[in-house]
Amino acid sequence: MENRLTLNQALERIAPVEQQRLDAVQRRIDSQAKPIGSMGRMEEFARRFVAMSGRESIRRKVVFTFAGDHGVTEEGVSAFPKEVTPQMVYNFVDKGACVNALASHVGAEVIVVDMGVDHDFGELPGVLDCKVARGTANFTKGPAMSRQQAIQALEEGINLAARFKSEGVDLVATGDMGIGNTTPSSTIVAAICALSPETVTHRGTGIDDEGLCRKLSAIRMALDCNRPDPLDPLDVLAKVGGFEIAGVAGLVLGCAAVKLPVVVDGFISTAGALIAHELHPHARDYMFAAHQSVEIGHRHMLERIGHIPMLDLQMRLGEGTGSALGMGLIEASLRLLREVRTFDDSGVTEGADR
Repeated sequence: MENRLTLNQALERIAPVEQQRLDAVQRRIDSQAKPIGSMGRMEEFARRFVAMSGRESIRRKVVFTFAGDHGVTEEGVSAFPKEVTPQMVYNFVDKGACVNALASHVGAEVIVVDMGVDHDFGELPGVLDCKVARGTANFTKGPAMSRQQAIQALEEGINLAARFKSEGVDLVATGDMGIGNTTPSSTIVAAICALSPETVTHRGTGIDDEGLCRKLSAIRMALDCNRPDPLDPLDVLAKVGGFEIAGVAGLVLGCAAVKLPVVVDGFISTAGALIAHELHPHARDYMFAAHQSVEIGHRHMLERIGHIPMLDLQMRLGEGTGSALGMGLIEASLRLLREVRTFDDSGVTEGADR
């Protein structure tokens, strides 16, 4: 795509979803041969998708799994070594990961986006090279990235949305891969929501008590060292974020700018969505929150954004697993919209209280 959007251009294009469009879809749903509201949140999914996109069917679905490494792994915050990040990227490409299985189930493609993996993949099919740097710096000792790198990473995500919408994609989902990335995610929500690290930090990949202590210590050091400004989401992202988190944030902003619905995965993806929301509050209009993560900081993010998750399956993997399942629910809701007849068409007698 030749005419790339800048961050400021994307922010200028974002507008709220019109209430009239939402109401029009709901009136159609209410005319169907069923008690009003009887399909619960499935009605919400269809109403929002159609209102934001103008479409009643989905031609192509893509799960973007953003990948990046984190300097804070030097502090022993993860149960896995950083070498697992590129290993998992190869596993995604070989279609051997959980996200591949669930994306296949709902008919979606998986595309890996290398935002900052400390590895050279060359021209590997299935991987988009959007690398900003080979991992962030250790944010216990200074900023994770420069402000310019944060903007660059955001713009990579923004332009993925614009490019893939122009190629006939009607629904996208976010995912992540990056050893250590629950640590910056917890730090982001602590900084933006003014919460203590203990309130928003869980065990990630399954660290023991000592590992959790190291993780909490790293978050405290990052906040003390960098003093991220909660009123400046770019400052928060640059000082305590990650390249894959920035990619997710950019994708969400880009989706809002081009009116492309986006399903946001769990804890790490929602950290990106939170940055997007803080940069433009109407970015939330184009998001679906896929599921409630086991990570304890996730609910604080969702409350700040103002979304109720579609599912609660006690998942905590990332990759885009929850958002792939969310895609299936949206597609099911659109089938209901298209295929359920109205009372008039079906010859069914309406209830007296309608």
